[in-house]
Amino acid sequence: MLKHGPGVREQNLEPLAGLFKLLSDKTRLKILMLLSHGERNVSSLCEELKLPQPTVSHHLGLLRLERIICNRRHGKQVFYGLDGQVRTGADNALQIHREPYTIRIGNLNGTYGAG
Repeated sequence: MLKHGPGVREQNLEPLAGLFKLLSDKTRLKILMLLSHGERNVSSLCEELKLPQPTVSHHLGLLRLERIICNRRHGKQVFYGLDGQVRTGADNALQIHREPYTIRIGNLNGTYGAG
């Protein structure tokens, strides 16, 4: 009997489980939702989230390590945006592609939720 269904291998589920663990944090989801509207610097994210800079930087670092977001430097400021594997659809849903899976998080306008 197959535990995970036909064609699904245990090693394929490990990266997916890690991605869900990363996305299970409310602050990281809020950061992604803010970045879905365009690049932001750390100061503006801190102001919007009402969190201290070290906390926001920690979450940004985790998202960047997993290539969910990317950063670019402009002078002394660092701007963060969604990575190329993350897209915002016409319906404002966030889509994260990790071969062979795509995770879709819907309803990014105002209320939070998965869909």
